[in-house]
Amino acid sequence: MSDPTPTNRQKDAHRTANGVFAAWEKRTALVKQQATAHSDASDAKTIRLKALRLEKEAADAEAARVAAETTPPAPVKKRAKTKI
Repeated sequence: MSDPTPTNRQKDAHRTANGVFAAWEKRTALVKQQATAHSDASDAKTIRLKALRLEKEAADAEAARVAAETTPPAPVKKRAKTKI
């Protein structure tokens, strides 16, 4: 009859399958880790650029306000007289 203990060939096949699966899991975990790191770096860059943009917009608005206050009003144009 058949022996209930696995043969060497069955053990090797099982060990190889587990090795392939473990390598696949390891690669998958590495890819997920790299994707997360890339996403975090991208988010940090976006936050930094947004802060710089908001700072520049505030400075531009202040400069426009100061320029509007210091600029003399435009001279009033006189109407041309029409001959009748």
